[in-house]
Amino acid sequence: MALMRSRLLSVSTVSALALGLVAAPAAAPLPDTVDYARAASAMTAAGEPFAGWAAHGRRFLLFDPAGDGYAVEVLGDLSTADRVAVLVPGVGTVLADFDRGLGGVARRAPGVQARQLYAELRRQAPQARVAVVAWLGYDPPGGWGLDVVTESSAAAGAAALTRFVGRLAGERPAVAITLVGHSYGSTVLGLAASALPAQVGDLVAIGSPGMGHDDVSDLGTGARVWAAEAPTDWIRRVPGVRVLGLGHGTRPGTAEFGARPLPTDGVRGHDGYLETGSATLPALAEVVLGTRP
Repeated sequence: MALMRSRLLSVSTVSALALGLVAAPAAAPLPDTVDYARAASAMTAAGEPFAGWAAHGRRFLLFDPAGDGYAVEVLGDLSTADRVAVLVPGVGTVLADFDRGLGGVARRAPGVQARQLYAELRRQAPQARVAVVAWLGYDPPGGWGLDVVTESSAAAGAAALTRFVGRLAGERPAVAITLVGHSYGSTVLGLAASALPAQVGDLVAIGSPGMGHDDVSDLGTGARVWAAEAPTDWIRRVPGVRVLGLGHGTRPGTAEFGARPLPTDGVRGHDGYLETGSATLPALAEVVLGTRP
């Protein structure tokens, strides 16, 4: 599988290419992504905690510690999976918090959330061929400044995500892909929606401030669109507006947007959707498995 084989460029160069920050060198075609061995070597060179991740056999398609850092971790086997879930994180997510979570809160960590979803998929369908990707392949806004209420970071993330998913779909034409955006990550999904391949059958917005549109029909996609917005989530206080480039449109968790609702019983705050005990976690696994009506 070419996703796993490319060794043409350095990890840092591949990361920048994936984000559209630099042009591909004329002498080398754009590779699909870095292979696991190349990423593991870069993680070892970066030192702890990343060297420990590699030593324990964790598999990354992309790893770059430069700046806030980028990482794409895979659970399961992408080369054989019939169903793949890609998790896109939101504001404040950086490589240093990929496993420990923002502020040291583990439930906020992309790596932890991916493991929770993968475990639930295995629990519900032990024989299913599934994979989960924790995709920190863009640079989310870093705090609560103006960039949080604008969509420049989301637009760059949408372009990178579309390329990543397009490569996956091109390699595995029969694969069923579910994209899951948490918080600002759902804005990335909304801006990418109309350009995604047909293999993306489901878009899931959890704790979403908005997907850049006011109605599900405006997304320009044939995928089913789901949303979860817990009563305890502070995101409910975010106004669902988009004026002069500020704001992200109607929140998907409201009835006005028109998304299919997911249950939120047991969800704690803004970051508890993929915790054990949350009703959202098993419902999301059903979406990924294609068993949720």
